[in-house]
Amino acid sequence: MTLPGEAWLTSGVAGLIALSLLLAVLATVWPRQAHRIGIAGALAVNAWVLVLGAVFLNAGPEPMAAATRVALGSWEAPLGLMLHLDGLAMTLLALTAVVALATSLYSLGYVHDRIERRQFWPLWLWLWAGLNMLFVSGDAFNLYITLEVVSLTAVALVAFTGTAAAVSGAMRYLLVNLLGSLSFLMGVVLLFGEHGVLDLVLLEARAQVGPTERMAAVLMTAGLMLKAALFPVHVWLAPAHGSAPAPVSAVLSGLVVTGSFYLILRLWMGVFAPLATPAFGVLIGLLGVAALVWGSAQALRAGRLKSIVAYSTVAQFGYLLIAFPLMLVEPTAWRVVVFFAVVHALAKAAVFLAAGTLQHAAGHDRLVDLGDILRGRLRTVFALGLAGVSLMGLPFTGGFVAKYLLLEAGLGTVLAGSAIGVLWVIAIAGGGLLAAAYVLRMVAPAFHQGRIRRGEAVSAWMDWVPLGLALVAAAAGLSGTLVLYTLSLTPGAP
Repeated sequence: MTLPGEAWLTSGVAGLIALSLLLAVLATVWPRQAHRIGIAGALAVNAWVLVLGAVFLNAGPEPMAAATRVALGSWEAPLGLMLHLDGLAMTLLALTAVVALATSLYSLGYVHDRIERRQFWPLWLWLWAGLNMLFVSGDAFNLYITLEVVSLTAVALVAFTGTAAAVSGAMRYLLVNLLGSLSFLMGVVLLFGEHGVLDLVLLEARAQVGPTERMAAVLMTAGLMLKAALFPVHVWLAPAHGSAPAPVSAVLSGLVVTGSFYLILRLWMGVFAPLATPAFGVLIGLLGVAALVWGSAQALRAGRLKSIVAYSTVAQFGYLLIAFPLMLVEPTAWRVVVFFAVVHALAKAAVFLAAGTLQHAAGHDRLVDLGDILRGRLRTVFALGLAGVSLMGLPFTGGFVAKYLLLEAGLGTVLAGSAIGVLWVIAIAGGGLLAAAYVLRMVAPAFHQGRIRRGEAVSAWMDWVPLGLALVAAAAGLSGTLVLYTLSLTPGAP
């Protein structure tokens, strides 16, 4: 018998995907009304996700576990496509809805030209629909399709302004994404050739520790690392972020790279879990330490505000890599990883939007010449600093809770007898100091003596949305218990 909660979840997941695709199609067909469709759609999708999340949480672990898989067209796997909703997917859907709503409102003021609106909003809505599909896709090939939707629309948005720097950054992003997509697809083909199925649940049940699985794991993980701009394959990130419009940079750093990392985590918690060895964990953890140091060093050297923020993404994602060896000692640490990714996405999107407002007002983002604008736009500087405080991990912010939980997991590995666990603890604690250095570098000119200038007029949306999102990022620590409980509703996960 189907329980009411199960029926709501089943129809709610399929309805969310249908609504997302409908909005993208409508904006494409009626580009003149695309901005109105986008804003109305952003409110509708957020309301839908809110209701879906409430039903999901109220269903409880037992009913929810039976309703996580939705067969499209009533065709069950392996013949049909399956949608998969659990605590991990629900958390990422909610995160995407919040950041996407903020980005949509910000874009009302940022993208004001009539012709630009007709181009921007359809691409943006296709990107959002692709992300929603990615988080609930239940088979490997559908993951590839949704990755391509997200990647190609993101590339088009990076090149949106048409400047030489934007086109150059977009071309580099495109070439890296094509290489990542090809690598991921080759891994999918290997798994299908070996096991004859693409459904992730069936693959998890059939996969063994063999050469085919190892090769598929290498190819798919490498492809996703390219797309997530994880160290050391992050060459596209700074040029793309530095030249992209502010709302696009916010989505790239807050959602697109997080989506690729989500897939890495999903695959290594499921299909590739038997392949995870202590040596593999140490290797990934060392890459994370290198990312923290190298990304922070580049952020401290960069001369442009958006470049500083872009390189900080490389550094902050080092924490997520460091968490891999922690998960081998304490399997439940994956929830801490996701919570950190959520807080980072909120804070980084707020920082990019604030940086975009300052760049628009000044006409550039050269940090050495931004002092007068920073002193004239204290509300935006406060948003930049507040989101930066969360990235630093100071007390009473979401970043503090996330880094405290990571540090606690690191100390757990030390107590479990892992000598290299000391390195993880030092890196987690030291990363906060490095973050403080480049965040203070961004806001310090506001406190120097000098003239005060507000620069070009900006929309009220561009003034207030970064502040609102920064407040959400800072307050995310108050919802830590709810997020961790939602993540615990993930069948099969420790």
